[in-house]
Amino acid sequence: MFRLDRIPGRRGLAILKITPLKIVLSGLLAVVLAGAAVAGWYVWADHDRAPAVTFSTIDGHRISLADLRGRPVMVQFWADNCPTCRREMPQLAALYKDFHERGLELIAVAMPYDPPNLVLKTARDQDFPYPVALDPMGKVTAAFGHISLTPTSILVAPDGSIAEKHVGAVDFSRWRKQIENMLTTKPQATSNKPLVADNL
Repeated sequence: MFRLDRIPGRRGLAILKITPLKIVLSGLLAVVLAGAAVAGWYVWADHDRAPAVTFSTIDGHRISLADLRGRPVMVQFWADNCPTCRREMPQLAALYKDFHERGLELIAVAMPYDPPNLVLKTARDQDFPYPVALDPMGKVTAAFGHISLTPTSILVAPDGSIAEKHVGAVDFSRWRKQIENMLTTKPQATSNKPLVADNL
């Protein structure tokens, strides 16, 4: 793309000589790669399967996502220092209380950089009715596409597919309709496995 050429008559002096066509081609390549990355994100968000992950909760239990097949599952990645996350906590609690008895599961996953003691304190202060999981090694965030921004909310359909992935504040009115539709039209899991799979 670039090459060093010496200017005739100027001893020991070299400059970067850039071919205009190569600049254009480089720009086009960057646009194509960026477009491919965005397209890939939407394909993942709309059509891929949820990863086979196991959540480790703050109360010492493990929850396998595979064991929740047949139910809608909302997974939210949050951080203690995230203002939007904190604003959404009451709405998440209300969502869980309204739909959990009908089959919805909701798991809040703290980001890897959040100290466990701080996560535990926030969970106790807020009195979360839903499970809160730790991810100190970043395995869960990586499995869901290397989550880096908070809040990131993922809705897993009863068939195990990713119904929606959203970064930022959730439109709870729309998500409630989606969950309602899943609970109405999708059969519930026939497995008798409890939500808590096993102990650490």
